[in-house]
Formats: sequence, C-alpha cells, structure tokens
Amino acid sequence: MKMFMATLFATLILSVGPAVAAPEDEVKAAFDQFVVAQNAHDVAAVRTLLLDSSGFLWITRGAPIWGRDAAMKRFETLYQGTWKLSPDSSNLKVVMLSDTTAQLFVPIMFNIGPSGQPAPDTPFLMNQTLVKSASGWRIANILPIPLPAPTPAPAK
Repeated sequence: MKMFMATLFATLILSVGPAVAAPEDEVKAAFDQFVVAQNAHDVAAVRTLLLDSSGFLWITRGAPIWGRDAAMKRFETLYQGTWKLSPDSSNLKVVMLSDTTAQLFVPIMFNIGPSGQPAPDTPFLMNQTLVKSASGWRIANILPIPLPAPTPAPAK
C-alpha cells in the first residue's frame, strides 16, 4: 500500500506540468521590462507597458500627466537628455490588491538632466499600480515620491 501511494504521489507531481509564475513575479517582470525600456529610451517598448487609458496617471515634478499619449510626449522630451533609472530591487515589494491589480513599491535612484549637463543622483520612492490586461500586466499609474538629498556630515 505504501508503495502504491508513493507511486501515485510521484505520478501526480510529475503530471502537473511546468510551474506557473506567481502574479507577484509577473508584476516584477513587467517592472523590470519598464526599467530596461526606460534606460534604453525605447519609446515603443515603454508605450506597450503603459495602460492605454485616459485614466493613466503619472505625477512628475508635482504635476499630473493624464493619459498614455500625454505621458509618452513627456517621456520623449525627457529622453533627449539624461534619463536613467536604478531601482533597489532588493527592497522591491509587490502587494496584490486583487487578481488583476497590484501595487508596486521600490526605492529608486534617478539620473535626470538636460542633454550635455551633469545628471545628479536623485533618490525617489517609486510607487506604481499595475493592472492585468489581455496582453499582460500594464502600468496604470506612476507615482514617484522624491526624497530629500542626504545631509552631508558636518566638518570637524
């Protein structure tokens, strides 16, 4: 009987097939694609990762940008200068709000500057909401919160 149960268990385990990625892993993968596309200044790739909706929201420099098309115009302008994202992936967190909605948080360093000018490191706390569509996870909003620059240690 023990041998029969062990064989049955092994057969069931092997017949299940390949593991399906957890939703959190799919959201992280979509964010990773976003970072790669942003750093490559790949307008087409970024466009596909943003939710095609007039309700898409990006807060940048304290101003709301509504809609994917408006966001893409702003990205295209920013890509003419220095624009680089460096997320702290070890502190990335995904919270599933439902089967089709996720909140992503990650500390991130931005290097943003006009063309030909130095681009300082600027720390942010990146928050995004992603929704699952028929074509995969899409970013529904980008809500970066700037952090104050670190205070230098006093000279002795």
